[in-house]
Amino acid sequence: MLVLLPPSETKSDGGTGPALDLDALSMPQLTPVRDKLIDQLIALAADPDASRAALGLGTGAETEIARNAALRTSPTRPALERYTGVLYDALDAKAFTRVQREKARARLAIGSALFGVVRAGDPIPAYRLSGGSKLPGLPTLSALWRDHLPAALAEEAAGELVVDLRSGVYQQLGRVPGAVTANVLTEHPDGSRTVVSHFNKHHKGLLARALVLTRAEPTDIRGLARVAVKAGLRIEIASATELLVLT
Repeated sequence: MLVLLPPSETKSDGGTGPALDLDALSMPQLTPVRDKLIDQLIALAADPDASRAALGLGTGAETEIARNAALRTSPTRPALERYTGVLYDALDAKAFTRVQREKARARLAIGSALFGVVRAGDPIPAYRLSGGSKLPGLPTLSALWRDHLPAALAEEAAGELVVDLRSGVYQQLGRVPGAVTANVLTEHPDGSRTVVSHFNKHHKGLLARALVLTRAEPTDIRGLARVAVKAGLRIEIASATELLVLT
């Protein structure tokens, strides 16, 4: 099973790993695009105003720009420790045992505008680049990744059930045909249902946590639903490839 998580805008600082080594990352076929984007971000960081415009940053974003300037020299840490925020708080990887951490490294991958997709244990630096950003002199990120990422994901997930919890903009960078997706809905007293935003991330984090901690090896959506229900989530199967998480 391969569970694809969205990244987060917020990222932890520092790290104890060595400087970025693209050869140390999973899916080496993505290295040429990763290399191109890193060079562009480093060059862009020399112009703070251009960086703010391209990356959608406000005033006082010097730290984010400095992170991009130091992409090839700053320390790294495993991707699962780099990303922070609501989903990752719910996942609560810090509380994993050693065995659970190994399972997380085997089952989890994270979408990234800069790296395409990284495995949970891949060592990466802090950076700022969102899926909807447009860097000067380059095509859109979806155009850059679409000729590379889908094939890399297909090879990475060969023979595995894929659970794609990425947001739409990151799914557009590289889709996985046949992947199971999850939508989080709030059910109101009158029976109506609406899409949620903040709690969307929280419940996807809980679902990802359940899929890491389970001893089961789901092979289809019904198996996924059983794992989620056992973890205390309220689940419906909407179709052969769509789970509904109800709040």
